[in-house]
Amino acid sequence: MKNIIHLKNMVCPRCIMAVQEILDKMEIPYKSVRLGEITLTEELMGEVKKDLKSRLEKIGFTLINDRKSQLIEQMKSLVIEKLHHSNNPININWAEYISNKLHLDYKYASSLFSSIESITFEQYIIHQKIERVKELIVYDEMSLSEISYQLDYSSVAYLSNQFKKITGMTSTHFKNSLVKNRKFLDEI
Repeated sequence: MKNIIHLKNMVCPRCIMAVQEILDKMEIPYKSVRLGEITLTEELMGEVKKDLKSRLEKIGFTLINDRKSQLIEQMKSLVIEKLHHSNNPININWAEYISNKLHLDYKYASSLFSSIESITFEQYIIHQKIERVKELIVYDEMSLSEISYQLDYSSVAYLSNQFKKITGMTSTHFKNSLVKNRKFLDEI
């Protein structure tokens, strides 16, 4: 659809607000702005599209034109939205969720993800979960047991083992360290 613009690096509600602000300043009518996607009321042409692209790039967003890259960004946005922007416990079958949301065979989507990114889709989910664990540890409002439940780990031991495998330190060491080695979500 020509009225949909796909963007790379949109990872949070502030990103949505920043894009909306640009669209409002440029007086570009839109239906919605979601993570990784702008739905316009009409197709943009020429200089207006070029100006929008330039303004979006200045704040760190990139327009995505090819279908495969768009699918990868949609997969990433779905994971980020579920793991980082939901307060409900995550109890999800990722294969079903991605298939239903993108109307694609999961094996195809997962294979495409792996062929373009340097990790598998499953590894990407794990890395995002660990970043969420780090965030929740830093907030210090939940116990590791509560975090484990929130992010659908089968046990605290499993979460702890995965945390150490990914970060190289225990969750306790991370919590007590002065430097909180957190990554930006678009860098995962």
